[in-house]
Amino acid sequence: MKKHTLFALATLVLCAPAFAAKGNPDAGKSKAEPCKACHGDAGISAAPEFPKIAGQHADYLATALRHYKLGKRKNPIMAGQVANLSEKDMLDLAAYYSKQSGLAIKY
Repeated sequence: MKKHTLFALATLVLCAPAFAAKGNPDAGKSKAEPCKACHGDAGISAAPEFPKIAGQHADYLATALRHYKLGKRKNPIMAGQVANLSEKDMLDLAAYYSKQSGLAIKY
C-alpha cells in the first residue's frame, strides 16, 4: 500500500467519531419525561444526589447511557431507566440535554 493511501485510511479512522450518528433534540425532549423525576425539567436537578445533566456534551451523555445499559456503570435506578432504550433513544436524549443551559465552566 502506498504511503498516501495509508495516511488517508488513518485519517478516516481517526475522524470517524465526527461522522457518528447524531440525535434529534426535539425527539429527545419528548422522550425525556421519565428523566425529569430525578434530573429536573431541563436537566438541572434540585437534589444533590442526582447529577445536573443540562449542557453536558452529547457524546458524554450518550456514552454514559450506553454504559448504564451495558452494566459498565452501576446504578440500579439508571439501569432500569435505560433497559428499554434503543441507541436512537439514547442519542436523542443526549442531544436534547446537551442543548440545555446548565453546564458552567469556572475560569
